[in-house]
Amino acid sequence: MSRILFANFVRFIVLVFIQAFLLKNMTVYELSTPYLYILFVMLLPFETPNIVLFPLAFLIGLCVDAFYDTPGLHAASTVLLAFVRVLFVNVTVQKEGLDTDPQPTLASMGFRWFFTYALILTLFHHFLLFNLEVFSWNEIQYTLSRFLLSTVFTVFLIIISGLLFFRRKKA
Repeated sequence: MSRILFANFVRFIVLVFIQAFLLKNMTVYELSTPYLYILFVMLLPFETPNIVLFPLAFLIGLCVDAFYDTPGLHAASTVLLAFVRVLFVNVTVQKEGLDTDPQPTLASMGFRWFFTYALILTLFHHFLLFNLEVFSWNEIQYTLSRFLLSTVFTVFLIIISGLLFFRRKKA
């Protein structure tokens, strides 16, 4: 258990710093910005209690808000992400199969499930984030294009990181 706790602490720090110092300045034509920090909430173990999950989601969102100078936008979006995560996991995961690997990684859950999981959670996160950021119907086309392109970019980075860092366990 302490190994998983330490790994998640390191993941928290690394993802916040990658987001703040590398990905913050990486945009494609001012339309697509990756938000890889949401991977922290996505990869928390299935058994994480909601009383821990929601404050952790709020905390990582608040840390990113501090670097982006956005008062609460990322925190609110990440808490929504945690809520959708709870719903998605409750609907799709069978609890008796969790004894071997308690984390929702690409290697343990399979490509189709993990891709659907990452796509749905990223869609909800980005939709709220970009709509809170603009908060106007006047620029709806620009907001929707940013939302969709950023979702594609983020999910692509999440899948690539899943392929790079999580190896399939040998039977």
